[in-house]
Amino acid sequence: MATRAILASLAVVGAVTYFLLRSRQRRNRLLSIAARREKHAPKEIIPPRAIQNKSRTNAKKTDERDGNKTPSQTRAPKQLETPAASSELVDSSRQVDQLNRKEREQYDTRDQERNENLRQLSLLVEDLLDETSNEGGAPTEAHLDEEQIEDAFSNASIDLRTTWIEQNEEPLNQHASLVETEEIGSGIQVLDAESTANDDIEERLEREGGKTGEVQISLAWDDFNDLDLHIFCPSGERIYFNNKTSECGGELDVDMNVRPTSNNAVENVVWIKNAPLGQYKVGVHFYKHHSKEGTTQTCEFRARITTHGIARDYSGAITHGQAMQMVTSFTLEEPVS
Repeated sequence: MATRAILASLAVVGAVTYFLLRSRQRRNRLLSIAARREKHAPKEIIPPRAIQNKSRTNAKKTDERDGNKTPSQTRAPKQLETPAASSELVDSSRQVDQLNRKEREQYDTRDQERNENLRQLSLLVEDLLDETSNEGGAPTEAHLDEEQIEDAFSNASIDLRTTWIEQNEEPLNQHASLVETEEIGSGIQVLDAESTANDDIEERLEREGGKTGEVQISLAWDDFNDLDLHIFCPSGERIYFNNKTSECGGELDVDMNVRPTSNNAVENVVWIKNAPLGQYKVGVHFYKHHSKEGTTQTCEFRARITTHGIARDYSGAITHGQAMQMVTSFTLEEPVS
């Protein structure tokens, strides 16, 4: 009887300790999100639609004020001096830091379901290639120079990734379909210019030969891990490492760290012109954790969404073993005449 009582007491203590740890982790996560929001967000946020409506109202007032003038005497509003865009950004998704308590609890429940879905589908990528050994068939003979060894390991990594895709494409598609249903973004929108002034995303894209266009989605992170962009297109297609060019004109033209070659990586998806109207969703998948110095299993990233030259920046973090994250979504529609 005494033994049972002791075991029961230990079970209660263990349960209470577990609950307290989970509560502390959740509280720390919420405090971290709140701190990032306070750092990056201005006191007042004017939605893109409100800005556009304000511009149109000002233009109308200018036309009324100048109604009695000849065309040569009337100065055109500044926003009319550039060619009209074929589409406009009408809205972006709400982000987790904008949710109330009940909404956040519902989001967390869905997020746990996505994490469990990832585990059930066995989509965690283990270390496919140990860079300190000859696993995977990469030659390491002494007579090979450093560049040849690097190429051999790179080719072996690509071959192993190709094999993984062949074996896991269907479950990955299933997981992506589940993630696509999420309407709340997991990123934190960075709204002030000061926070992005020193960001080197553009320099990284120039270094890798990345393209620019009407719609451009870029992802940057600062370690050797392999993150992947997944863009859900208005057409229903998904652009990612196994479908780099979509029928609707999008292209993944920069895909880094299949092998851990850079600790200032970048990826890029772009529609150079004729970007389709409709909703775009931006997903980030932690494909593989590379065990290198300074590289941890939680990776912070930045995402930049550029539509017709207007950029919106987001920050976020993802942990290896976590479900693909829906960072944000946005919708392009015909401009209002």
